[in-house]
Amino acid sequence: MHHLQPLHIKNSSNGTPVHQKTPNTTVHWEPEALYTLCYFMHCPQMEWENPNVEPSKVSLQTERPFLVLPPLMEWIRVAVAHTEHRRSFSVDSDDVRQAARLLLPGVDCEPRQIKAEDCFCATRKLDAASTEAKFLQDLGFRMLNCGRTDLVKQAVNLLGPDGLNSMSEQGMTPLMYACVRGDEAMVQMLLDAGADINSEVPSTVNKHPSVYPETRQGTPLTFAVLHGHVPVVQLLLDNRANVEGSLQDGAENYTETPLQLASAAGNFELVSLLLERGADPMIGTMCRNGISSLPLGDMNSFSLAAAHGHRNVFRKLLSQSEQEKGDVLSLEEILAESSEPGEKRLPPQANGGGTLRTGKARLRALREAMYHSAEHGHVDITIDIRSLGVPWTLHTWLESLRTCFMQHRRPLIQGLLKDFSCIQEDEYTEELITLGLPLMFQILRTSKNEVISQHLSVIFTQCYGPFPIPKLTELKRKQTSRLDPHFLNNKDMSDVTFLVEGKPFYAHKVLLFTASARFKSLLQNRPAAENTCIEISHVKYNIFHLVMQYLYCGGTESLHIRNTEVMELLSAAKFFQLEALQRHCEIICSKNITTETCVDLYKHAKFLGATELTAFIEGYFLKNMVLLVELDGFKQLLYEPPAPESPASSPGICSDILLDLEKTLAARIHSIHLSTSKGSVV
Repeated sequence: MHHLQPLHIKNSSNGTPVHQKTPNTTVHWEPEALYTLCYFMHCPQMEWENPNVEPSKVSLQTERPFLVLPPLMEWIRVAVAHTEHRRSFSVDSDDVRQAARLLLPGVDCEPRQIKAEDCFCATRKLDAASTEAKFLQDLGFRMLNCGRTDLVKQAVNLLGPDGLNSMSEQGMTPLMYACVRGDEAMVQMLLDAGADINSEVPSTVNKHPSVYPETRQGTPLTFAVLHGHVPVVQLLLDNRANVEGSLQDGAENYTETPLQLASAAGNFELVSLLLERGADPMIGTMCRNGISSLPLGDMNSFSLAAAHGHRNVFRKLLSQSEQEKGDVLSLEEILAESSEPGEKRLPPQANGGGTLRTGKARLRALREAMYHSAEHGHVDITIDIRSLGVPWTLHTWLESLRTCFMQHRRPLIQGLLKDFSCIQEDEYTEELITLGLPLMFQILRTSKNEVISQHLSVIFTQCYGPFPIPKLTELKRKQTSRLDPHFLNNKDMSDVTFLVEGKPFYAHKVLLFTASARFKSLLQNRPAAENTCIEISHVKYNIFHLVMQYLYCGGTESLHIRNTEVMELLSAAKFFQLEALQRHCEIICSKNITTETCVDLYKHAKFLGATELTAFIEGYFLKNMVLLVELDGFKQLLYEPPAPESPASSPGICSDILLDLEKTLAARIHSIHLSTSKGSVV
């Protein structure tokens, strides 16, 4: 504090002060403020349980636990800035809290509450007359805030030319302070004395420099509702206070109405009272950024009640909304009316009770409420809104599903999965790929419930779409060397012999040396002067004959492959690195795949590393998952780890089948639903 005291800088030429602040002006720190400062200075950032509760005892640490904590001088500077904004000489605990809101990311101390003593501000540099008037006005506020109704007449004479409607530097009138305190007797006395019941806190700070941003355009009714004083609210409404606060009929609204504040607080009694007096639950708050001028509808009473999880308040708002018209609209009428273009705003009711809206406005308000309840994890309210017929959006459905999964609410998960079919395909956005698929596959992985698995299978098949699985295409590879098929397994002029299952098979190096890298490596280290004999294991003779027939004939056109030989020939083609023959075998497998053979075929393709065939079978799984999920073999493939002694235990196929299916489905959704603007579906 010594370094923050005002300095007197002397002019070096004549010694006169060139910059001088008020001398002997010191800022006093209250003990509670010091305790709060010590608390924030020593407490680790992740251990703040409730920064709004004062610690009873604080023990200082020898060093700071976090390097990101601001230095002490920064704490003092920001806290003192809040004190000076209040025109006060005393730093209190709340000033330190407000500093914490700015200096520590993630700390959500509540905004400073309005206190009666805050209307007394420190004297600024005023002339004698202004200082006297300011002193008398402060004295008048002090007399009214002490709660004695017998001092009203004397206080009026001290407040100045505006009388009871005089405003403090916070822009608040005595009636507003009385509503903050909940002093019903003082409110009645001030109203009888002629106080303006609909006075507003000004939005500008020229004349009232200490106006809190949260209180701008607030009225006495706003403050009474904000602090939950039901008798005062009743009294103000009986004296014809504007039930919508500062909102004028037909004007744009930039601040919360009393009903919005009561709905956010979950005060059922206040909400009921305001609704009875004609408050409109569908009034929304405009954007405050000064750029957008369109009502977003995201700050209406429905949204606020849903966002804070006040289910009973939401139902009260809903029941009142349905009774605004003489005939209560049924759900079918609301949904039918929502298809009408535009929206009309009907004239106000005769009793001043808000404005009537069409069913389309109600539906839009419920959609906004559904969004906010899903965002904040209040899934019960979201389900209630859905039961009214409000359609799902992909985002609200995903957020609700995530909440139910985290809360282990299996019945709700089943209901949500069953409701996925109601989501339109044009909503299959990037969010479905990045957030939806990982969540649903995680549910499938952990739940192992037949009903949930069946619902997820329907969703995956629906997301995969009705289009056929992309076909595998032949590889057209032209061989550099070719011999007449007459030389196939002909001993004459052969210079290499293969021993397969104990039987010789005669071939020619000139053909094999350029056929593949595998054959080249088999022939490279052999003597060239004599006939070379190479033993081939793990390949049957008839399969090796098909491989050689493919090489000598220069293609697959003359091959006659039995269904029982396809998998072995595929394995041999993979071993000898004959890609075109391998692709031909994969195509045959893809054409002959069935629900009974797909699992074994997938395991073999995965073991061989046949990526194209593997991707095709994964598409087959997704397209036919509703049928496959009932089969024991497919469920074993999804859930059970491979046996140690089985071929599936090899490193080549130990990958996660669910993760592979997720990637395949993500690529499919992206190609069909997110790339349609670039051309037709392939």
